Amino acid sequence: MSGFFAEGDLTPNLIEQARQRLTGYIDLTSSNPTEQGLLFPPEILAEASAGYWTARRYRPDPFGWLPAREAICRYYAGRTPALPLDPGQIFIAASTSEAYSLLFALLTEPGDNILAPDVTYPLFEYLAAIHHVELRPYRLDESRGWQIDPASLIEQADERTRAVLLISPHNPTGMIVEERQTALLELGLPVICDEVFAEFTYRAKTTPPFGALHPELPVFHLNGISKLFALPDMKLGWIAFSGPAAQREKYTGRLELLNDTFLSCSSLVQWMLPALFEKGWPFVESMRDYVRQNLNLALGKLKDCLDLDIVAPPAGGYYLFPKVNRWRDEDALVLYLLEEGGVLVHPGYFYGYEGNGAHIMISALTRPEKLEEGLDRLIKALA
Repeated sequence: MSGFFAEGDLTPNLIEQARQRLTGYIDLTSSNPTEQGLLFPPEILAEASAGYWTARRYRPDPFGWLPAREAICRYYAGRTPALPLDPGQIFIAASTSEAYSLLFALLTEPGDNILAPDVTYPLFEYLAAIHHVELRPYRLDESRGWQIDPASLIEQADERTRAVLLISPHNPTGMIVEERQTALLELGLPVICDEVFAEFTYRAKTTPPFGALHPELPVFHLNGISKLFALPDMKLGWIAFSGPAAQREKYTGRLELLNDTFLSCSSLVQWMLPALFEKGWPFVESMRDYVRQNLNLALGKLKDCLDLDIVAPPAGGYYLFPKVNRWRDEDALVLYLLEEGGVLVHPGYFYGYEGNGAHIMISALTRPEKLEEGLDRLIKALA
């Protein structure tokens, strides 16, 4: 792991080689809202930035600009259930990826380990390599809607385990942690909870902030405007830290120093954040409806496809992660769908999954007309 970036093989895999070679296929993997016509209202962005230019002063704060942190606190106070926070519990970073890196540096030393789900976004293995820590996978149980397997969580922990990583809603399975987790209470470790899809619920009514479920644990909630407001180019994320006062005191000073080392987030976007929260919710609601309609479309088309197995609709997020029956080799499956079916999906192993049978990832962010045509191609190719 320590030599990954110096010695790792960066040759495009067979799927990427085929994708570069082919034309006319439909891409069902997009996670970029701006490529799908989901653009945050430009008039709100213009209005939110207008006052910055005459009031512009560079006065960096390692926690982030106070009015921006106050806006984030109001956001958590409005969640269900509410999570009361004060601005001293918020740290603004340039992205959730940077926030992860800050927390890996805060919580671990080289040779330590962090528990992470066995199906997960591929970002984490790179961050672990950068910080010379081990990711230990705990199991998500597909038969129970991809819920956390508590026995697996306990089994994977040892004396060098420093934190547990959760994603809720989970990417790509759509699982939401909706109840208290006794296994996490038993471990008593800090929890890093990625909530970037929190507002995109489907089967679930809401996404509970994990710290509201577990006030006795130190919880670092990660979110940002990339998914929330479909603004991946604006580069603002945050850490919202909850838990017992003694735990907050233990970590806050060091996290302040780490964030002060980089000060990566633009002063302009921090200035804009209160206005985005104030005026951006109609857009968030419209995007949520867009994703739900696409999930309805996809689930309706796939429900009678005998070659696909969806145990339960996702609780949230904007992906589907079905099992494909009669296939074991995911490379062969995805290449077949791309080359013969004209549709691009991601294989389950892109997300670290090596469990029961072949899986594919389908994004409900895809434009509806392309999603419908791509699913028709997918069903026809599998049949």
